[in-house]
Amino acid sequence: MIRVEHLNFAYGDGREVLRDVSFRIATGETVGLIGPNGAGKSTLLLHLNGLLGQPPGRGRITVNELPVEAPHLAEVRRRVGLLFQDPDDQLFSTTVAEDVAFGPVQLGLPADEVRRRTGDCLAQVDLRGFEPRVPQHLSLGEKKRVALAGILACQPEVLLFDEPTANFDPRGRREFIALCRRLTATKLIASHDLEMILALCARVLVLDEGRVVAEGPAPAVLGDEPLMLKHGLEKPHSLFHAHPHGLRNSV
Repeated sequence: MIRVEHLNFAYGDGREVLRDVSFRIATGETVGLIGPNGAGKSTLLLHLNGLLGQPPGRGRITVNELPVEAPHLAEVRRRVGLLFQDPDDQLFSTTVAEDVAFGPVQLGLPADEVRRRTGDCLAQVDLRGFEPRVPQHLSLGEKKRVALAGILACQPEVLLFDEPTANFDPRGRREFIALCRRLTATKLIASHDLEMILALCARVLVLDEGRVVAEGPAPAVLGDEPLMLKHGLEKPHSLFHAHPHGLRNSV
């Protein structure tokens, strides 16, 4: 579903953020993306959604065989939904219904189909009946679920999550993890919440200083304490009695 080959990227100030990044994600797979602050995780997600374009000669990305390049970016953004860390960066309408309906309206769908998708997707994120509510008056967890409903309304093939449980209380975190588990799309989840990554992801990529430095089964990667410490992370408490196996270490 996702193929990234030798992706490099630097911002306008010349600072290299991604260095020769290559990986693949199979259809239906849920993969964790972990690494310290500044590793390039958010920048990588923006590339997969086409929001940073595709610099010529700096690598190649395809989504279900569709190149992430200028002629295809509108379709890429329909296929690949990105949930930002801060939902206030994603919600802008005066009602929940308008926010969720925005994508389908832009796709030119008939009004009855827009209404159907809006109701169905709000029900899918456990917000049935929230259509008339004002997004800015909702809790953090509710805002994130409204933003996710708006993404789901475009029926994407891939879901990208940037720190989806950041600043959640324990109940909100549990509910969001359960919601993510129900979603059948291919998923890439960037997070410092390693217990959540362990609960949802079969495989993990470790990104540090813009490079993929390790990848493998989630219990093996997250259970390798020297690897975690080397790259500014900590082994999850639930794995302190587990033994790593099957790890492919790139450094």
